[in-house]
Amino acid sequence: MSTKHPDARNLRVLIIGSGAREHAIAAALQRSPSAPMVSCLGSSGNPGIMDISLQTGGDYIIGSITSPKEVLAIARETGIGLAVIGPEAPLETGAADRLRTAGIPVLGPDKAQARIETSKSYARNLMQRVIPEACPAYQVVTDIDAAAAFLAELGDNFVVKADGLTGGKGVKVSGDHLNSRQEALAYCRELLEAKNGLEKNTCVIEERLDGEEFSLMTITDGRTCRHMPPVQDHKRVFNGDLGPNTGGMGSYTDADHSLPFLGKEDLLQAGRMNELIIEALGAEHGHPYRGILYGGFMACAQGVKVIEFNARFGDPEALNLLTLLETDAAELFFSAASGTLDRIPVTFARKASVCKYAVPEGYPESAVRGTEIELGNAAETASIYLGSVDLRGTRLLAGGSRTAAATALGESIEEAERAAETAVSAISGQLFHRTDIGTLPLLEKRIAHMRRLRGEA
Repeated sequence: MSTKHPDARNLRVLIIGSGAREHAIAAALQRSPSAPMVSCLGSSGNPGIMDISLQTGGDYIIGSITSPKEVLAIARETGIGLAVIGPEAPLETGAADRLRTAGIPVLGPDKAQARIETSKSYARNLMQRVIPEACPAYQVVTDIDAAAAFLAELGDNFVVKADGLTGGKGVKVSGDHLNSRQEALAYCRELLEAKNGLEKNTCVIEERLDGEEFSLMTITDGRTCRHMPPVQDHKRVFNGDLGPNTGGMGSYTDADHSLPFLGKEDLLQAGRMNELIIEALGAEHGHPYRGILYGGFMACAQGVKVIEFNARFGDPEALNLLTLLETDAAELFFSAASGTLDRIPVTFARKASVCKYAVPEGYPESAVRGTEIELGNAAETASIYLGSVDLRGTRLLAGGSRTAAATALGESIEEAERAAETAVSAISGQLFHRTDIGTLPLLEKRIAHMRRLRGEA
């Protein structure tokens, strides 16, 4: 007997967003035995998604992804039966709300629930109520005197976070980005005095955690939760975890659906925390949370703590996971969006995956824009997902953010890393990438750090 969801066959899907994450979503849908028609509303021309739209009979539209009115108009024009929202910005402006009100299933939470990502203060306050054991000490501050007092209380271990969306670049950590409390206070003042139209600005100051970061994403219809393999992202721009934060320079996961420095209890704790937050968001807002909840965690000496939550697929983490996905993506996304996820078993290939991003010279602070890139033979050893690019005639131009990601699979992280490195090195242009992601020396460093913290060294 077929387990196919009857409404997922020959589905018309609209992807909102046009980066590498959305390219990976489109590629997963193109592999689907349900043969969906894939359309895309993007802010620029991504030729990778364009090709998939053309091949599946869909449309590619360039427009505003943050205008709910425009999103709904295009959804109606293309006659879609499912919307998949990639980035956080359309969630913040209420695109999911407008689509659901029109009766269109959406993979992505509404504006109020997406505050788990779009407001750091809202997220921490919710966590303090629901999973207090996973929260570091923190304060939401609205004036510089309160900021100074709490920084003094934390001593040398602090983190300062912008309250709203910053593209993964609004977090500054003592010892890494901030070398003194005076620098921290200056950053707090910058955030509190920013001209953003708000009557009163806020920022969040937290205790700095010591451990190893990892991400665990959960797809949910608000009742059933399916956890994906954990992934470790690399935020810092240069080898050795040096330089400013970025949206993510690359990531990896292991063939055993874990990470080399994690234990089973770490994954159980992280999965349970995701479930509790999903349940709380549904209860608080009176309707189920439908979409992806991305938990950003820190494996510490005494268990797992929460760094942050995001309300969508992570980028680059989704590139690892969607490349590994064995389940029919159209069925999976539709079931989560329509409240029938309990019908769908979710499986991922038992392989390691390594993703490496090629980014423009000067990224993230002064990235060169508009230079031509060529993919060469990169696709021979990895899946290539295009990010911040634009197509001008036959020329592929780099935008000002992450340009293209090479995601490779292997029987081991070492094997996948070699294939990813070969592929990303074949992409030519005014670009660079981190060569150390997924390499044995960096993995051994992570493992040794975790063992020292937990007294196992």
